[in-house]
Amino acid sequence: MHLIANQLRRHVLSAVLTAGFTRPGKTLNRALKFCLVSGALVAVLTRAATGDSDAGFKSSFLSANLAPTAPAFSGFAVDSLGHGERLENAVLNDKLPVGSNQLEAIGKNTFRYTQRLADGTAVEVWRIKFSTNQITLHSEFVPETKVPPFLLLMDQKKNHATLLGHLLPGELKVSMPCVLHLPDHGTFRVTASTPEAALEYDARRRRPENFVRIAFPPATEAQGVVEYSLDVTLIYPKAPGLADNPLYDGYRRNFLNLIQLHPRLRTLANNSSSDVCGFCFWEYAELAAKAPPLADGLTVNDLLRASLDRVLDGGLTYGQAGYHSTPAFPEVAAWSPDIDSLDTLPSLLIAACRYVESSGDQRWASARFQQLTGLGRKMLAEDHDGNGLIEYPRSGNSGSWKPGDRPANWWDTIGFGNEDAYANALAYRACQLMSELAGDLRKPAEAEEFSSAARKIRLAYVPTFYDSKTGVLAGWKSADGRLHDYWFTFVNGMAISFGLVDTQRANAIMDRLLEKMDEAGYSRFEFGLPGNLVPIHRADYTDLRHRYGGPELADGSDAFQIYENGGATHCHAYWTIKALYQLGRAKDARKIYYPMLKSFAAGDFQGFDTNGLSKDWRDWQGRCHGYEGYLSDGYLALIAVADDVKTGQQVKLTSNKPGEEAAVH
Repeated sequence: MHLIANQLRRHVLSAVLTAGFTRPGKTLNRALKFCLVSGALVAVLTRAATGDSDAGFKSSFLSANLAPTAPAFSGFAVDSLGHGERLENAVLNDKLPVGSNQLEAIGKNTFRYTQRLADGTAVEVWRIKFSTNQITLHSEFVPETKVPPFLLLMDQKKNHATLLGHLLPGELKVSMPCVLHLPDHGTFRVTASTPEAALEYDARRRRPENFVRIAFPPATEAQGVVEYSLDVTLIYPKAPGLADNPLYDGYRRNFLNLIQLHPRLRTLANNSSSDVCGFCFWEYAELAAKAPPLADGLTVNDLLRASLDRVLDGGLTYGQAGYHSTPAFPEVAAWSPDIDSLDTLPSLLIAACRYVESSGDQRWASARFQQLTGLGRKMLAEDHDGNGLIEYPRSGNSGSWKPGDRPANWWDTIGFGNEDAYANALAYRACQLMSELAGDLRKPAEAEEFSSAARKIRLAYVPTFYDSKTGVLAGWKSADGRLHDYWFTFVNGMAISFGLVDTQRANAIMDRLLEKMDEAGYSRFEFGLPGNLVPIHRADYTDLRHRYGGPELADGSDAFQIYENGGATHCHAYWTIKALYQLGRAKDARKIYYPMLKSFAAGDFQGFDTNGLSKDWRDWQGRCHGYEGYLSDGYLALIAVADDVKTGQQVKLTSNKPGEEAAVH
């Protein structure tokens, strides 16, 4: 009712002005009577409930409505594929401003806002024109008139929109051109008629609202005229056959879903109002290496470099000691221990090396090389026993975890400690890439240093982590010498993908993992993959709240399938899929991957269920157990389309609608 009341007030005010009442504050009752008599109240209530106004436009590519009394979208949606399928309004309507502007239609699909001057004259302050796949916002400078910016205020609970572009130094503004991406829906490339134009950009997950705010500033005296163009586009790596196969609809629409720019923390993040995680940077780099340009003078690599610069210049991320809330962003999930996660340095090194490799930015590489070398040596210094593997200071022993302790890596409720298979796989990859970077920069001593470190990790990896009882790699070896093996899908997939396991053993491991999935009864691949296929014992779980998978029973069975304790997720599913394609096992890969592709197309990993929990984590029956509402990591799985295309003989779907089966063509 709060939403309806606010919308009702806004539309009644519009009716007041339309009816010619000059003192709206004292004529509200008259306006209500006017609405009732004319039948307009029914329309007002309908618009308030739907978030639509009379003025708007809809095509198969976009849908938009305009607020009646202030320059703002009251409806906004896009389907970059032009199917008209993903046009749900995501505007935060009950927080839109109530202004004194007048909206009117002035031509086919063309509207304007006027504003009254002191002498009563009405002047145009914004003109909006719609076409099939474009929106233009036109502003001309009006002397001695304060013109409001044109506002797009997104409800982040409905869509985790992000603005991708170069942030201006010290400001919450993004320069032109830039890209407005609505995950699971589509993309606008935004340009302006004047090169100095910049969009205001902010995002918060502050209660009670979660918002993404984008404002288009009006023309100034210096500019005279400014026009913004929002052009619907698709940004993804092109390959033959992608555009005419519905199987890849989610890939084409959502390729950028992994990339979310946090305006206040000024770097790539879980989403535009969530935490910045240094141990995720390597994932962004994998996508950046494959991404086409976003716009003239703008690439995903530019955003990655800016994020790396922030961290290399001293900015902290979640996973590093000292990361905590600030006045600018009080909502952060502070990293509580006084030690860094074991995967943060490998992640930063991989990201830096992949950035240089894919961008060719040798100047940046030369300027940062000594710093990166120092970080690499700091990482390798975590090998305390000299066996080649880096170790986390926490022992990883069962029952050793205390409140506030954090485990070694991304999987931050599972007791990874001491010798961690996940972080060491990343360390191996980091050493390989650092060796290659050093070689390219003609630094032979450093090239050999990191190459030797990579060889040591590989020699120790399988002998340390292979569990002969299960036939797969364990998650970690604790300080007491015990292996902790919970059939981790991501550990095994990553180790195989990085070449830490020879082909014969890799195939045997994948055989065992797939057999175990069948034994455990997991087949809901539309939800992604469980990180582990058996329950994690209470003694090896670090967050004992049931909500986050913490069990009461010693064997962990009472919390199994909740969050990281065996919950299904798109996060890190990529590595199992990648390993299968890499081993030439396309049929096995597709059994997992194709249902996920249908879910990507349907937007089934974003948003919240009726229980108030989010879709990024589910139990095996499909009940939701996530909390972010949007976790960008999981969209790395989209890049496995390249592996699928290479194999040929793809399945072609007759439809991507939920519940319909794929048909082979």
